[in-house]
Amino acid sequence: MKLVLATNNDHKAKEIKQILSDLKAEILTLKDFPAYRIPEEKGKTLEENALLKAKSAFEHTDIVSIADDSGLEVDALGGSPGVMSARFAGPGCTYKDNNVKLLNLMKDVPDAKRGAAFRCVVAIVFDLDKVRIVEGEVRGIITNEERGEGGFGYDPVFYYPPLEKTFAQLKPEEKNKVSHRCVAFRKAQEILQKFAGGKNA
Repeated sequence: MKLVLATNNDHKAKEIKQILSDLKAEILTLKDFPAYRIPEEKGKTLEENALLKAKSAFEHTDIVSIADDSGLEVDALGGSPGVMSARFAGPGCTYKDNNVKLLNLMKDVPDAKRGAAFRCVVAIVFDLDKVRIVEGEVRGIITNEERGEGGFGYDPVFYYPPLEKTFAQLKPEEKNKVSHRCVAFRKAQEILQKFAGGKNA
């Protein structure tokens, strides 16, 4: 089985490939299709963006395509940045810019109200008439400062109580066992395994 992973984010592609390492499939990325340009994420929800990317990749490659959109939903900010997580600090912003903005907005929020959730929505397009969507979520706490050198995105400010570390302080193999992306892509893997085995996915 061949799959196209519809992302240009190298960090994300590496994580997803590690999570799906048990799947008997050749996983291609958009770098294998240099002429293709991923569409702008104009959806109002994570679901809409994931589906937009997966459908577009399928239309270009005619190969089963899979895409995700992930976001950080902070309780004290009414669920923001949510679908705007990657662009929270404005166009062309860096991970650091986003974290600095978030910490500034949260500077007066007490510890008891710093809860947040990482959410990941995955869209699988087998063909344009056969689409499956799954999601994963993990709860944590927004820290008062960045901690750790690993991961990417909001990982340095997302503290995961069960392991008493931020996602950026975890080793990749540790994070990939508990993250929102792991939860969602494990569900996606079950669907893909059924499809590969000729069963109704």
